[in-house]
Amino acid sequence: MSVDLGSDDRALLEHVLLPVANEDDALATARALEPYDPERVTAIHVVEKGEGVPDKTPVEQSGDLAEESYAAVRTVFPDADDYTGYARDVVEAIDEAAADIDASAVAFRPRGGNRLIQFVSGDTTLKLVTEVERPVITLPHNDT
Repeated sequence: MSVDLGSDDRALLEHVLLPVANEDDALATARALEPYDPERVTAIHVVEKGEGVPDKTPVEQSGDLAEESYAAVRTVFPDADDYTGYARDVVEAIDEAAADIDASAVAFRPRGGNRLIQFVSGDTTLKLVTEVERPVITLPHNDT
């Protein structure tokens, strides 16, 4: 399967950017992607930064969380690369990272939550599928 990403055709799963939130999410997301056999995977963890307000978590703790997430992805994809983003807008950071690494697609598992939580948080899932400039793959929840 290929998709037109501009002037050249390339495989949709040639280089997948995989957003991960924490160790458990990273492992579940990597396992959901595994059956599709991507050629290359880069895991991204975005540290949400506040503008004019304190950060949600201390930088050291955020770094540890990112490293734990990357280690979990590497249990499924041993050669996975990693990319840590620091931004107020998580979706914008994912989009910028996808461009930086020339990802062929972004693959993620929706994290759920009730509609009120989605509304208050800006519904990251909706923003991912409508604002990212690359193909976006929504992975199934196979929590078995």
